Amino acid sequence: MADNAKKFTGATRYVLDEELANIINISMALEMPLLLKGEPGTGKTMLAHAIAESLKMPLLVLNVKSSMKLIEALYQYDTLTRLNDSRFGDSQRDVSDIEEYIKMGKIGQAFTADARTVLLIDEIDKADTDFQDDMLDVLDQMEFDIIEIDKTLQARQRPVIIITSNAKKDLSDPFLGRCNFHHIAFPDPKMMRKIIGVHFPNIDENLLESAIGTFYSLRDLDGIEKKPATRELLNWIRALNAEPDFNPKKLRKGDVPYLGVLFKKSGDYQRASGFTSRKRMF
Repeated sequence: MADNAKKFTGATRYVLDEELANIINISMALEMPLLLKGEPGTGKTMLAHAIAESLKMPLLVLNVKSSMKLIEALYQYDTLTRLNDSRFGDSQRDVSDIEEYIKMGKIGQAFTADARTVLLIDEIDKADTDFQDDMLDVLDQMEFDIIEIDKTLQARQRPVIIITSNAKKDLSDPFLGRCNFHHIAFPDPKMMRKIIGVHFPNIDENLLESAIGTFYSLRDLDGIEKKPATRELLNWIRALNAEPDFNPKKLRKGDVPYLGVLFKKSGDYQRASGFTSRKRMF
């Protein structure tokens, strides 16, 4: 079966709902980038890993930084190494050949790969508008110019492109117009049970229900700056499992250990500590 005919139906450690599966597969069929939004911890980044695993494609990850220039994602010309090679003359490379000193960035690597790749562009909202729009031009055209050698590099195969945003900054209308879009909502308790079941297939039912009830009670506290996400819940359950003879009934009574696994900011930790010491959790 050709790569563009493959369908994503989920992966071993990723719980997928039908709506998300549909938008992933139609984006691959239309060869359009898929923009994923949602609060941290909803599985946006892990989805790209799951697609690569399921479709047996290499994964390339471009972690966007606020100061990043598009050229860094395309290629870099290593002038310093070429200068040193020409000065000291101990390199096996031909210093007159500039192409020897061109190194591909993540987008360049996706374009030059022998096999079709999954390209994850993570946290695009950190970049400025020019970076976003110029990047989409490159991904539309599937080519870019390497100025130093006067060469246009064309993609061998169009990668599967997943773009994530934490919605910290608005994306431009032209950018949004070139992508398909899906908002990944934070899992409700029913979905969270499925997620936990994937990671802890033999979990005690009482611990499962007590942990989920406690977790959502804590997430709903007023004034929490950084709500615990799925990753924190899984780590917290791992911590509870590691405690010999832990009684899940303690959680219902407000005896909640390892709050530092769930809350990473001092104010949130103190607020949760005060709440659990005064109240029955649920």
